[in-house]
Amino acid sequence: MSVIHHALVLNLHQPPGNLEHLLTGKPWEAREILYAYDRIPRFLWPYEGVAKVHVSLSGSLLETLSSAEFQQKVYGVVDCGSLLWHLQNRNIIDILGTAYYHPVLPLIPDTDWPEQLRRWQGIARHLFWRQDFSGFWPPEMGFSMELIPLLKQRGYRYVMVDSEHVEAVTPMAEHERLYRPHIARYGGEEIVVIVRDRELSNAQASGMDYLWFVKEVARRTRACDHPPLVTTCSDGENGAWFRNTNNDANFWGGFYRDLLDAARDDGVIQPVFIHDYLEQHGTFGEVTISTGAWNTEWHDGQDFTQWTGSPAQKASLHRLRVVSTAVQEAMREASHREVGGQEQTVLEEAHWRLLRAETSCNFYWGEEWVNRANGDLDAAETTLRRFRSKKYLIDADPGW
Repeated sequence: MSVIHHALVLNLHQPPGNLEHLLTGKPWEAREILYAYDRIPRFLWPYEGVAKVHVSLSGSLLETLSSAEFQQKVYGVVDCGSLLWHLQNRNIIDILGTAYYHPVLPLIPDTDWPEQLRRWQGIARHLFWRQDFSGFWPPEMGFSMELIPLLKQRGYRYVMVDSEHVEAVTPMAEHERLYRPHIARYGGEEIVVIVRDRELSNAQASGMDYLWFVKEVARRTRACDHPPLVTTCSDGENGAWFRNTNNDANFWGGFYRDLLDAARDDGVIQPVFIHDYLEQHGTFGEVTISTGAWNTEWHDGQDFTQWTGSPAQKASLHRLRVVSTAVQEAMREASHREVGGQEQTVLEEAHWRLLRAETSCNFYWGEEWVNRANGDLDAAETTLRRFRSKKYLIDADPGW
C-alpha cells in the first residue's frame, strides 16, 4: 500500500473578552481551554520530524494571549508568552492565516474583508516573526469564490474548503475530488483549494482511535492512483475530546500518539504539511466552490442557518450592513480630506467597533450574543455621530 498523506488542521478561536470572562465566572473551563492550547506544542515536541500540524488562531485570541494583563492573570496556569513562542516551531506547526475577528466572511460586507485580513496579518507577523503565511483558514470555513482575488492579493497560496461545497469542473472521480488539491478561479485570479473531508473531520472532532482511522482512510483512498492527501479539520479546544486533561483519554494521547508512533515506524499514514505536499505533487484539476460553511451540530452549513436563522440574527446582520456602509462613507470622506489627529482616532474607533461586531460567535450563540454585536454597532454609530459633528474637536479646542 502506498503512503497516504494526512494534513491535520486545528482551528483555535475565542471571541473578544471571552477568556477573561470565563476566568471570573467559570475558571475551570478557562483553564481547560488554556491547557488545550498549551498541550499542542508540548505534545508534539518529542515527535519533531514526524508530527506536522496546521493551526489557525483568530486575531482576537492572539490579542488575548499576547496581552500583558492577561498573561499576568493566568501566569501559573499557562505561560502564554512561552506558548506563543513555541507555536513558532515550523518543524511541527504551520500557522494558517485567517480573519482577525473570526467573521463568517460571506455574511459580512465585502468592503470589510480587506481590513479583517490585514489586521490578522499585522498581529501574526509581529507575534510569529514571519511575513508570509501560505494557507488561509476561512472562519467557520465560510467561503465564496469572490474571496479569491483578495486572498491572492494578501499572498495566500491555498485556502481550506469543506468537501460539501467543492464541485468539479475538470472531470474527476470522487476520490480525486476529495483527496487531491485543485485550482479555483475567479476574477482573473486562481488559488489552490485544499478539500476538508467532512466525515473524517466529524470523527476527529468527537473521538476516534487510530486503528479505525487507518482502516477508514485506506478504504476511502483505495481507488487512488496518486499519493492521496487526506485533510481533517476541526476545532482544537472545544469538546471533552480536546479539553480532557488526561492525555490517555483526549485527542492527543487517545489518537494522535498512535498515529505518530506508527508514522515513525513507516506506517501507511504519514503527516504532511500542505505546502510540502504541493511542492512535491502539485494540483490535479479545476473546481468551483458553492458559497457555504462547515457543519456545526445539526446544521450542514449550506445556507448559513446557524448564523442567520432567527429574526434577531437577521435584523442584526442587516444593521451591520447599514453601519458598515456608513463607516465606509466616512472613511472615504476622511481620505479625501486627509484627516488626522483626533478625527482619525475617532474614525478608527468606529471602524474597530464595526469589525468586532462581525465576530461569528455573536450570531451563533443565541440572543444574548446577538446583543454583543448590537452593542458594538451602537458604539460605532455613536462614534460616527461624533465624527460627523466634530464636537470632540470643539470640546478639545474652544477656539476651533
